[in-house]
This record gives sequence, structure tokens and C-alpha cells, in this order.
Amino acid sequence: MKPKRRRFSAVFKARVVRAALREDKTLAELASEFEVHPHQIAEWKRQAIEMLPEIFSRRRKSDEQAQQQQTDHLYQQIGQLQVELDWLKKKGRQLGFDG
Repeated sequence: MKPKRRRFSAVFKARVVRAALREDKTLAELASEFEVHPHQIAEWKRQAIEMLPEIFSRRRKSDEQAQQQQTDHLYQQIGQLQVELDWLKKKGRQLGFDG
């Protein structure tokens, strides 16, 4: 029976890649330290380096889009509440309440 395949968390992978990017230890030393095959470390490092440009460009765009959606939603809520407030003031005056 084959041994169960190991799965690594994103936090663990990031820690290994940071150590690999420092380049103060060889892949063999890092592999021994983190108990991961050197080829796996090289692959994670390659993936991280390839993704860097996307991280800086896409994140900013998605953050701006999320911010704009939130702003639009809040303006919609403000408009709805303003309409409700005006309606309540009008009804209050009709019923003889000052406001």
C-alpha cells in the first residue's frame, strides 16, 4: 500500500519559499530543514516568482473593484434611507407630529 500523500498549507509553502528566496542556504539544506524534496522547493519558488507580477497588478484592480462595489452599495442604502426618512416626515406631519 502506498503511503498517504502529504499536503502542505499555504502558510508552510510561503515560509519555505521565503527561505529559498533568501538564497543563504542551498536547496538541499532547505529540503533537509523543512523535510521536503528539493525539487518541490524549486517548483514552489518558480511558481511564486511567476505569480509576482499578477499579484501586484490584479490585486490592485480587484481591490478597486471591491471598493467601488461597496461604495455603490452604501450610496444605494443612503438613498433608500433618505426616501424612507422623507416619507416618515411627511406621514408624521399628516398625523399632526412636528418633526
